[in-house]
Amino acid sequence: MTGSLILNRQEFGSSENDGNVMTREEAMVLLSDWVKNDKLAFHMKQVGHLMKSYAESKGYDNQTQHRWYIAGLLHDADWDRWPDEHCKRIIEELESRNQDPRIMKAIASHGPVHFGVEPESEMDKMLYAFDELSGLIHAYSLMRPQGYDGMEIKGVKKRLKDKGFAAQVSREDIADASVRAGIPVEDLIKFIINNQLRA
Repeated sequence: MTGSLILNRQEFGSSENDGNVMTREEAMVLLSDWVKNDKLAFHMKQVGHLMKSYAESKGYDNQTQHRWYIAGLLHDADWDRWPDEHCKRIIEELESRNQDPRIMKAIASHGPVHFGVEPESEMDKMLYAFDELSGLIHAYSLMRPQGYDGMEIKGVKKRLKDKGFAAQVSREDIADASVRAGIPVEDLIKFIINNQLRA
């Protein structure tokens, strides 16, 4: 991703649409239409699952959990077809569907250095925190005979320090997201391991 992905805007959607969130089924149709890469589709489902699990762990109501889920599920929806317009296309699609602006804001801020939008709400920050880190942990699971079973934090941290492992994963984004969320990387790793969506 490059600086060309900067969105050049800070406002998304309309507050009149607060609470308008598509169903899981509608989101899955959009995902299947736009995303043909199975690995990317799994990553999106994984992040959606982690977002919902985190909101549930905080005791948030079902409506809030669903909003978090949809933000996670669709955060990379345009990456497969329009990598040069990443975030722009999915936000425009969600605006055309009169979706809750908080979902668009979370998607727009899941990589502040790339999109130029700062994560502000808890939902924004957790999407940013789960995105890159869950990708690295999943890559690590694929090289382990037992997958996620028995995975330890120290094993993940070792891979995190190895810049040659899952080299496309931004260690800078992971560190930055942890600070912004106010959650140590170790705790994020533990949550991801314990709340994993299995392939």
